[in-house]
This record gives sequence, structure tokens and C-alpha cells, in this order.
Amino acid sequence: MTTTPTESQLPVGGCSEERGAAPTGFAVVGGATARLLAGPVRADGAESLQSHERRLGELGLDQFSADALRQLIARSGLSGRGGGQFPTGRKLEAAIAQGGRALLVVNAAEGEPASRKDRTLLSTRPHLVLDGAAVAARAIRASEVVIYLHRKQREATDALEAALAERGSEHVPVRIVDAPARYVAGEASAVASYFAGRGALPRKELRASSTKRLGQPQTIVVNTETAAHLGLIVRHSIDWFLDAGGASCPGSTLVTLGGEVAVPGVVAEVLSPVAIGDLLSTLGGLDAAPAGVLLGGYAGAWIRGDVAWRTPVDRGALRGVGLSLGCGLIASLGPGSCGIATTSRLVNWLSQESAGQCGPCVLGLPSLAALLAALANGEASVDDLRDLRRTLLALDGRGACGHPSGVVMLVESALDTFSDEVLAHLKGRSCPPATKGFPIPRTAGGA
Repeated sequence: MTTTPTESQLPVGGCSEERGAAPTGFAVVGGATARLLAGPVRADGAESLQSHERRLGELGLDQFSADALRQLIARSGLSGRGGGQFPTGRKLEAAIAQGGRALLVVNAAEGEPASRKDRTLLSTRPHLVLDGAAVAARAIRASEVVIYLHRKQREATDALEAALAERGSEHVPVRIVDAPARYVAGEASAVASYFAGRGALPRKELRASSTKRLGQPQTIVVNTETAAHLGLIVRHSIDWFLDAGGASCPGSTLVTLGGEVAVPGVVAEVLSPVAIGDLLSTLGGLDAAPAGVLLGGYAGAWIRGDVAWRTPVDRGALRGVGLSLGCGLIASLGPGSCGIATTSRLVNWLSQESAGQCGPCVLGLPSLAALLAALANGEASVDDLRDLRRTLLALDGRGACGHPSGVVMLVESALDTFSDEVLAHLKGRSCPPATKGFPIPRTAGGA
């Protein structure tokens, strides 16, 4: 059964000793130390091709063979930034090993409602993302590149369409495909399934984000942020890339601050393993640890606010204790908000956003949502809490995809992190959930 790491297991980072002192370990769009987010801050958002190439130089792909590019990417140690953290070099080598034609898909769907990192990249640095797509396409000899995103994200879509028009004809054709408006449709295996003609259905057996169907090219999926990194790795040395990030997960990483912060949706580029407290104080406007912090998205995990305050943003270190930065969401829950009620609200939405392809999602998640809602409303008994925990045990690791297990992680971490609130709810307390910074979109499956 999924377990939440104890306080002693969590990695420890150092916050700035002086309040108000700006740490040097992260940057925002246009920041002096930024890498992915470096460049001008324009009123219309997107950097032009002329500015992009004047600042970084031309990509110069003609000097690299496909083999040389794959070796370069493998040696860099770049891992995927979409949640799974699969080594990018291994993914590209697997594509070559399968042989035949390949379709490269840049996954920009960003189905996590509170996440903004991928759309921020597309809205401000579209040419960097397209450069990275060109690198990956050449490395696997792809026949076509597809950018898979929700066209309702108008700012990102407009910036991408304008960038493609500026670039003219590419070595490999590039087109935009409108992603299905569902949470699970952005999961990497669902993207691969979609382009294999099976619909956007996530599957456990497609974890490596590659699939091949008779008569069709194999589909290789990379995240938007991963692609942007490739656009810089080719231009700079591997040592330059390794200068940022942690030992087990090199390179900078993008995060979105959500929840009850000054401005939900702010995106930061973390260049070294700074503490979450540094981000929440400097960019989030918090002057003290929150009640809790949700890491990795709506199917992520809660940790106590005081523990999160000194926990470093380090993908590798977090993964080592069973946590994941996932989509890069760091969402704060204020001291006056209820973690159980907030989790109930999220689980209710997640239960409606499944692929509907197996019993654990179709039957199990709605049952779990109902039990948690009863607890949040002060209507649950100790026996109901036992039923809730039995349901979590029955769902964990089950199902055709990882969606049920993700929801289980969210609920289990909430019961552990907000154990005092659980007891209060069992005594009949009812309180409203936090809504600021925890958006629930109105989609085909949402409320």
C-alpha cells in the first residue's frame, strides 16, 4: 500500500536566513540567471525568432548526426519533465531500436488544472520548444513532429502558430493537434495511445511513452519542458547543463506555485535544490509555513507545511523518498483552510476525470469520493473511516492505468498530513475547502 514518507525521511534544504533576501537558486521569466525562461519580457508574451536566434545563435543541427545527438542527450542525463522522469536518452535509443518510421509528439496538453509551466514556455519561448522538437526528431529520424495541446489555451496556441509561421518550412513537418479535453488525456501513455488510433487511453504497459501499431509510425512522446532543454543542450556543453539541478536529476526544472499564494500560477525555474520555503516566501508572499503543501499535482501527495518549508525542490531527492515533483506543481494550503475538505473537492473531480476503462475507476473512485465527502462534511463514523481505508487498499495498484493509484496517494497523504482534522471531522465538524489556486475546470468529465 502507498505510504507517505515520514518527516525524518524527507530531504532537508536550507532557506535564506534573511527574510526578503532573494535566493540565487531560482528565476522567473526574463530573470538574469534563468535558462529556459531567459530572454526578453515582451508585452505580447512570445519572443520572436529574430530575438531568439540573436540571443542564442542558430541551432546548427546540420553538424550533428542522429547517432551523435542521441549520445549527447544520453550523456547529459536529462530526464523527462512531464512527471514520469524517464531518461530521455533511453527513450530515444528505444525508438531507434524499434526501427521504422517515428512520429515525435511534444506533449503540451498540461492536463493538471493548476499547472502553468508548459503553457508559459510556449507562450514566451515557443522557438526554444520548437528547437528542442527538431533536435529530438533528428535524433530518432522522425517523419513528423506534432505539438499536442489544448487549443483553448489561446495564448500558448497563438504564440506557437505565430512561431511556426516565422520559421517557415522545417526539415521535419510540424503540425498542431488539439488534445481531448480530459485530465487523463495528457498522460504520456494516453498520448501515445491516441496517435496509435486507440483513443487517449492511459495504459500501464505504455509507461515508456512509445507505442507502435501495424501500418503506423511508432509514437515517441516528450514533454514541452523536456524539449526546451534539448534546444539548449545542443547549443551548450554538457558541463553547462550539469551545472544546474541535483546530482541524481541534472538540469534546471520548472515549477508552478499554486494554492493559497499571492498570485497562483507563477512559474519559476529552479536552478539548484532551493527549499520550498524560499519559493513560497519570495514568490508566493508567505511569511510563515502553510498548513500543508501539495506536491506534484492533484494526484500528488500532501506533506506538512513546516516540513515542506525546508524540503528542497530536487526531483531526484524527492523521488528517493517516494515523492514526485510530477508536473512541477507546488500548491500551498493556508493555515485557515481545511486539508480534508480540499482533498475531497479534488477527489470528487478526479473521480469524474477517469478514462472509464476499468472497474477501479468507474466504480472505485466514485465510492472513494463519496466516503471522503462524508468525512469532510462531518457525517462519517469511525466505521466509515475504516471503509475509506479499505477502499484505498483495494484501489492501490489496481486498474488499467495509474490514475487510481494517484488518487490513492493523494487521499492517503491527506489522512496522514491532516490527521488532527480527520479527528475533528469524525466529531461532526464541517468546513469549506480552499478554492483559491486549486481550480476545477469545467470539462466533459469535470464539474
